[in-house]
Amino acid sequence: MSPIAAVCVLVALALLFDFLNGMHDAANSIATVVSTRVLSPRQAVVWAAFFNFAAVFFFGVHVADTIGKGIVDPRLMDNAVVAGALIGASLWDWATIVFGIPVSSSHALIGGLIGAGVAKSGWSCLMTHKLLVILAFIFLSPAIGLFFGFLFMVAVSWLFRRRSPSQVDSVFRIGQLFSAGLYSLSHGANDAQKTMGVIALLLFTNGLLGASFYVPWWVIVSCYFVISLGTLMGGWKIVRTMGSKVTKLKPVGGFCAESGAGLSILISSLFGIPVSTTHTITGAIVGVGSTQRLSAVRWGVAGRIVWAWVLTIPCAGATSALAYLLLRHVF
Repeated sequence: MSPIAAVCVLVALALLFDFLNGMHDAANSIATVVSTRVLSPRQAVVWAAFFNFAAVFFFGVHVADTIGKGIVDPRLMDNAVVAGALIGASLWDWATIVFGIPVSSSHALIGGLIGAGVAKSGWSCLMTHKLLVILAFIFLSPAIGLFFGFLFMVAVSWLFRRRSPSQVDSVFRIGQLFSAGLYSLSHGANDAQKTMGVIALLLFTNGLLGASFYVPWWVIVSCYFVISLGTLMGGWKIVRTMGSKVTKLKPVGGFCAESGAGLSILISSLFGIPVSTTHTITGAIVGVGSTQRLSAVRWGVAGRIVWAWVLTIPCAGATSALAYLLLRHVF
């Protein structure tokens, strides 16, 4: 396969992953607002997709830079490594969509890059100091989401302690429109940039960006557009898991979970840290539920989700390593 043809195929594969990311993570963006019946499912995905794309106007490419330069040494990357990483991540994303498991597309991609990179060059190819920060946020992002979700819920409960439940409900049915928009904006800002980083890395390793790594404007716009398109498709099994199986939510709880998670992700995006939006919103939902009583959280469901999180990087990594070995003579 010629170098130009290989680049075109891999850009298309990267955009397919971006689409699956949006489809998978639509649940994160809309589960709370659908489960509280503030919006219908179709209204919710349109609302989320709009704010996914709107992020293109407000944020830089800090996360894309981290993905492109902070996981595997760019000098050791080639087309087969990128292909293996994208195939492994996409297969894991698709499998979890089918089974309704809310895992992290971000960690699937990171695991894919690690697996394919190590299959080619061994463990020395990894950018260890930057990778450790990313891996630390596997544990920190749900904890931060839980903290902010809990904090927002406690603060709102105190501020509205003299209002009747019906008054609180009417206020936060409107408020949840804004919190859902904030969360979807943060999701677009963090997750679309991960695919940007891979495409820019692909262009750089093929000598199409010149001497310095950067993210072209067409890559930025196309990644935001495609992830928004994926969000429009929705991953309905995951919506049910996130919206009702972890804990029951009212509009005030949905507002606090979305606001807490959205704030956490926006801060991480500004510092260039690729966090899991799935982990963060799940942690925020658990934090909101735990303000009522610990038994309000279905810990069995939460435990199964955590196991899926733990398995994401090794499973995506192993699949990507195998894909690299099969494709290394093709690209």
